[in-house]
Amino acid sequence: MWITDTCSRETVEIWDLGRDGTVRHRSVPYTPSFYLRLPDPPAHWELLDALESAYGAEECTFRTVHGTCEGYRVPAGREVALAIERQTGYAAELYNVDLRPDHQYLAAQDLVPCCDDPASRFSPDLPSLPFRTIEVRISGIPFEKDPVCSIEVLHERHEHLRGEEGVVLADLSALVGAIDPDVVLFPRSDLWLPRLLSAAAERGIVLPFSRTGRYRKMTEKSYWSYGRTEYRAGSLIPDGRILIDTAQSFHYRESGLSGILIGARLTGLSPNLAARFTSGTLISAYEVYEALRRGIAIPFRKSDPEAVRRFCDLKSADRGGMMFQPVAGLYGQVSEIDFTSLYPSIIVRYNLSPETLTHPDRQGFLPQVLGPLLLLRRETKARKAADPAYAGIDAILKWMLVTCFGYTGYKNAKFGQIEVHEKITWHAREILLTTKECAEEMGFDVLHGIVDCLWVQGGPAGALKAHIELVTGLHTTLDCYDWIVFLPMPDGYGAYNRYYGRLSTGDLKIRGIMARRGDTPPYVRAMQEAMLSVMKGAGSRAELASCREEVQGLYREAQSGLAAATPSSLAIRRQVSQLTYSRSCPEASAIAACRAAGIRVEPGMEIGYVVTDARTWSVELDWLAKRFDQGYYRRLLARAWEEIAFALEQAAK
Repeated sequence: MWITDTCSRETVEIWDLGRDGTVRHRSVPYTPSFYLRLPDPPAHWELLDALESAYGAEECTFRTVHGTCEGYRVPAGREVALAIERQTGYAAELYNVDLRPDHQYLAAQDLVPCCDDPASRFSPDLPSLPFRTIEVRISGIPFEKDPVCSIEVLHERHEHLRGEEGVVLADLSALVGAIDPDVVLFPRSDLWLPRLLSAAAERGIVLPFSRTGRYRKMTEKSYWSYGRTEYRAGSLIPDGRILIDTAQSFHYRESGLSGILIGARLTGLSPNLAARFTSGTLISAYEVYEALRRGIAIPFRKSDPEAVRRFCDLKSADRGGMMFQPVAGLYGQVSEIDFTSLYPSIIVRYNLSPETLTHPDRQGFLPQVLGPLLLLRRETKARKAADPAYAGIDAILKWMLVTCFGYTGYKNAKFGQIEVHEKITWHAREILLTTKECAEEMGFDVLHGIVDCLWVQGGPAGALKAHIELVTGLHTTLDCYDWIVFLPMPDGYGAYNRYYGRLSTGDLKIRGIMARRGDTPPYVRAMQEAMLSVMKGAGSRAELASCREEVQGLYREAQSGLAAATPSSLAIRRQVSQLTYSRSCPEASAIAACRAAGIRVEPGMEIGYVVTDARTWSVELDWLAKRFDQGYYRRLLARAWEEIAFALEQAAK
């Protein structure tokens, strides 16, 4: 059984794919239960009698991460749980209330999505299944109301459907029905699919993207995450097929289909949800799934507020990550020691979990469940060096492990606690200091350090790596640079997160510069990438200095060709964190332009625009732009050139 989709309605519905390509759909009756613990049960005897007579509640013993509890199992849903809270004045402790029924069912039955055998759940390999995959492409802008008269469908052949909208939709319906795909890759499907279904329904056409004709709705949502406002578009999820909005899905962009399938396998969620949820939601789902499989109840509302502490104790405990500021400049023969998934490794190494703060001798829940993920990440990271096919799987593991640290300090995290969060950062600071001391004791010069990485000059670096792993007990990776440049900030001091360099493998590693930023216009990015491509061939400081003329020629060419550039190549794409601004800025103008075009904007949405007048911050939406402010874009080109010129100037000294 290879489960490709699940959902919960009156029953739990499961779709699985056989090795012969046959799809089976099952509906399983399932009534989830929640657990109830009362501090004084006799005081609530009337409530307990009512729950027993109405729902069959019964006394039971259940486990939490903190130990065994005596309480009651109530075969009812969330509304009953909320009523119990109100009636008991919120004295009741509730568990397993806000869980997905299909998630609970799979865990209870030891079933794993996208996996033949639960024992191979932590394998990086996916079986060779007869997946039927198609890609649907629609040219045009989904916000416009023009009829859809052209659709491309890519499968074994490349088919282009053209004509009047009704004809195109009828052809699409017939083609999807004939292919009967298991996976549909559809850029911007969250915006296009509602339009297509509505237009088809008006003409009596059925588009068979759903195997049952039904769709689950995921509502749009703006939320705050890691210091920025994010937005998740509303979407329609078809029954029985994997539908991925390849333009909107962060995990698809980072990890591809293989990463989505591994994410579903680890979290117990369907691939449709694994493609749409954030990395934080995936790691939370993974922890919940692991808890359910181990028979551990999940708290509905946590009741472990941060303890009152003296200010000096709080300051000592909560100081964030450690960094060593670099001196801006160009350096040759540099080694980078990088701890693999440092924060989750600290959780496992030092047995950090909410229940181990007071019982350090107890094996913690978080270390138990994160240990297998860490081992899998190390394996995929090693494999991708030889086989790029593992890069996607490694990417989704990386992002899940990155966010597991943040969730330990998130107030609503099921298995988080701020004191655990603080202990992780304390250990991280000590580890980086220890690593620096090890390097200096072995005669290395420390150039830069940031949380989980250290850049040093000297050698042999392999001996340093081995010594650091021996001292810290943590796994590291080693990257060696022929040269690396740490860029300056406006005040002249070295920037922590803006650097690029040539690895000894001949590849370039870049961070923080315009070619890497998501809001850089394509025209500017193309210029800087062309410059970096030339510099990539320079294996030494002298060779880097000798390519200055060629690189500067690319800058002059980009400046002279700017007037002939298309406005779309100068589009800037940025997320808007709010809908009203107290000052004039391009984001405020872009929001106004969207409203004028009849597009509803929500905080966290990404908007593409072209600056037409930087003095007043006038803009036009990217697909409507007919002109641009040449002076503004010349300044962007100059800024991109300055990031490159700094390295060339340093090489010439």
